[in-house]
Amino acid sequence: MPTEAKQSNFEGSFVQNFLVFREQSRQFDAITQCIHNILPEEFKSIGAGKSSLDVLGVGSGGGEVDVQILTLLQSTVPDVPITADIVEGSSQLTDNFKALVAMTTNLQKIPFAWHIMPSENYERQVKAKGDMKRFDFIHMIQMLYFVDNLSDTIKFYHSLLKSNGRLMIIIAAENNSWDVLWKTYTKELCVSSIKEWRTSREVIASLKSQGLIYEEHAITGTLDISECFNPNSQTGEHLLSFFTMTHDFNQSFTPEVRAGILDLLSNKCSTDKDGRVLFNIDASCILVHT
Repeated sequence: MPTEAKQSNFEGSFVQNFLVFREQSRQFDAITQCIHNILPEEFKSIGAGKSSLDVLGVGSGGGEVDVQILTLLQSTVPDVPITADIVEGSSQLTDNFKALVAMTTNLQKIPFAWHIMPSENYERQVKAKGDMKRFDFIHMIQMLYFVDNLSDTIKFYHSLLKSNGRLMIIIAAENNSWDVLWKTYTKELCVSSIKEWRTSREVIASLKSQGLIYEEHAITGTLDISECFNPNSQTGEHLLSFFTMTHDFNQSFTPEVRAGILDLLSNKCSTDKDGRVLFNIDASCILVHT
């Protein structure tokens, strides 16, 4: 699920909720495995005959996946210089990203341009300049929940691709547990950072309507949410706040809505295994061609 909540507001408690989710889930590992399976061949194709490669990360959060992508790109085309532009609305997470870069020796060769702003602000800025930098590889990982217009956003970033470029989108899979929760409680949840719930279903529909060529890869995973049902658990509180994209789950809903969400999480969003409650966090990795 998301790495950022309406990007410009993703500070403080939102960041803390996200960090707890990241610690508790194995989704980062699953995403890493997916990109290591599919991107080397893509990078060989993208880099063929090029004297330099430009990468754009949109909604990159703390940069953990970006570091994997850039390292993989370096190892695939070791003699080709790389630049990286990063668009991220959270200054706190951008600082985390910069610290990670400082600790990663191979990334010292890559010049980074930091754009600390929501993706839509970056789009407006680029259009106002009229001088668009174009990219060989653009990735948007768990961030399309937060943009105002899904199709317009995809169309804009796809337009920034160079010849033989790729746009990689990672987003919640259709019918995973996030999807069940947000479709059931749309009225209560789609009020702040997320105005319209989206999964791979909506992304693929948009790609088809625009006539874009794409391929989809599954990323499977579960998250143990047993702590969500312990009223004294801080971890459970952080996870519930992250699931609902609120600063404080217990303060954001009426007792009836809280009880309904917990009942849904327990009975319709999860499976029981060895006494633990497992939440389905399957995602889709969608590679869009130029």
